[in-house]
Amino acid sequence: MNTRLIATETLTAALARMLAAQIAPPATILLDGPVGAGKTHFARAFIRARQGDAAEDVPSPTFTLVQTYDDPMGTQIWHADLYRLTDPSELTELGLNEAMEDAICLIEWPDRLDHVPPGAITIAIGADPDPDLRRIDMAFPGADRLAARATFVLAAGHGDARVLPLAGDASARRYFRLPGVGVLMDDPSGSVGPFLTMTDWLRGRGFGAPRVLAQDADQGFLLLEDLGDDLVARVLADRPDLGPLIHDRITDLLVDLHRQPVPAFVAPLDGAAMGDLAALFVDCYPGADLPDLAMLIADLHDRLCGDLPPAISLRDFHAENLVWRGDAPLGLLDYQDAVAAHPAYDLVSALQDARRDVDPATEQAQIARYLAATGVAEAPFRAAYALIGAQRALRILGVFARLAIRDGKPRYLAFMPRVWAHLQRDLAHPALAPLRAMLANVPAPDAALRERIARCRP
Repeated sequence: MNTRLIATETLTAALARMLAAQIAPPATILLDGPVGAGKTHFARAFIRARQGDAAEDVPSPTFTLVQTYDDPMGTQIWHADLYRLTDPSELTELGLNEAMEDAICLIEWPDRLDHVPPGAITIAIGADPDPDLRRIDMAFPGADRLAARATFVLAAGHGDARVLPLAGDASARRYFRLPGVGVLMDDPSGSVGPFLTMTDWLRGRGFGAPRVLAQDADQGFLLLEDLGDDLVARVLADRPDLGPLIHDRITDLLVDLHRQPVPAFVAPLDGAAMGDLAALFVDCYPGADLPDLAMLIADLHDRLCGDLPPAISLRDFHAENLVWRGDAPLGLLDYQDAVAAHPAYDLVSALQDARRDVDPATEQAQIARYLAATGVAEAPFRAAYALIGAQRALRILGVFARLAIRDGKPRYLAFMPRVWAHLQRDLAHPALAPLRAMLANVPAPDAALRERIARCRP
């Protein structure tokens, strides 16, 4: 579907910077339009955004035909103006045909090309009755979202900001850093409302959720305070000596969080819901023909987790969603799916992390720290902890299999052996004997099984 917007020079440049943040080589961008339409203006903003602090002057290549630029992101950028091209054979002499195989190429007057590489995107810039405006037409996947992001950033007063991609997660959300401004969240899933509600709740109680700088909840855009790059996972890898302090701070945060009355706006994560979530394991994991799994988990939850009232749970509470800020409260990310669950839920999430190893001694020390701080009975808490750990491991194994099969994201399969090890430790608890028996014949995610999943042949 064609996406059209009426753009000022500022919005045109913002659109270019937004595109620069998401393009990966090889990529060919065809800039179509008459003389004076703004093609070079677009290309200049794109190139300078990619180069950042190392940005060069970007003159029009009208007379040189081609200008090349080093890209600090690890490739080369070619900017070509083919207006003066007399014969397509000159493209070979220029090296442009070869460059399109591995570089980022911005090509003005693309009608002079003898062929267009597969996947090339076209941006047509044309005149508008208002001489200060341009009409920009785009017809490539995601063009509508790209235009909406640029328009939102401009409306927020930061149309001239550089845009850098940030690592996302397994969801449809995307994140971009605007250096010196904040972090742009692009969430087309409809969860911006819950995120905003939970942000207000957390910040009102002194927890380290980011400030909201600008928002368009209907479109799914937020501009958030930038909490920095010191994700707890990264700090623990770089500074293992800080491990005891950081893990103590994580547990203490949960203790403080669980002292808060559960807000009425969060949904309960009860036994039935836990069982339903674990059913994904049955649906997606090879060899998991266990039609009664959900019912058994629901029953075990009702028996093992009823001694304590539910507490607020942020759910995706792990080291990649926590930001280390020294003496300041830990920064919190990705909490829009908060629920009311057994208090062990987020402790399990932090200590049985699918993405990184946690020393079993650290896990036991933090469970003991939580018990000492809250005064809850140890034996029932540990039984509930084991069940929640097993349920989460089963759900995560199902999620990772589905990401590979349905979404073409096999990289998560590498985490499966760690999650399987968590599952086996949890199943060793005597209270989980029925679940251990049910899972006895399910195959482990060894290399051969993971390869089967990656090839979509479970």
